[in-house]
Amino acid sequence: MAKPLIFTTLLSLLLLFTTALASSDSPFIVAHKKASLKRLKSGAERVSVSVDIYNQGSSTAYDVSLSDESWPQDLFDIVSGNTSKSWERLDADGVISHSFELEAKTKGMFNGAPAVITFRIPTKAALQEAYSTPILPLDVLADRPPEKKLEWRLLAKYGSLMSVLSIVVLFVYLVATPGKSGGAKGSKKKR
Repeated sequence: MAKPLIFTTLLSLLLLFTTALASSDSPFIVAHKKASLKRLKSGAERVSVSVDIYNQGSSTAYDVSLSDESWPQDLFDIVSGNTSKSWERLDADGVISHSFELEAKTKGMFNGAPAVITFRIPTKAALQEAYSTPILPLDVLADRPPEKKLEWRLLAKYGSLMSVLSIVVLFVYLVATPGKSGGAKGSKKKR
């Protein structure tokens, strides 16, 4: 019984702490990293990675750089984009995004590390660091059963028939159900 109370207390303290940090006069960087798999007809599989960086603070972050070195070259080839990128500034309440695409070389589970974002605050000499969210484990080049796709041919052939039948059934239902008008309730007068 005490564990949920401790967990709730720690969560509320963390929320209070992050709110206090975000309300101070400095940048507050939050980064979200997403990765998705796409199987090509040739049998190869590509990983599309995107990182969205948000400045939730009240001042500008300068010399913002993103580095995502969690993709080993012996497991992945870079197809498009780059795993690192730099920007001159990220204004308060601003968002910047970066994406790149990789091609998997070997089959297996892959757990990627968070991307590292470094930035400079004008009032501090040292570079500040932030980390993105980690990605969920990717099952690269896994044997998947074929997906059942909607048969567009059947939809084109019978779609209009199903629409007409739905409208007719709705009309019959509306006509057949008794109305709830004021006349059906009786003739009691309100005084």
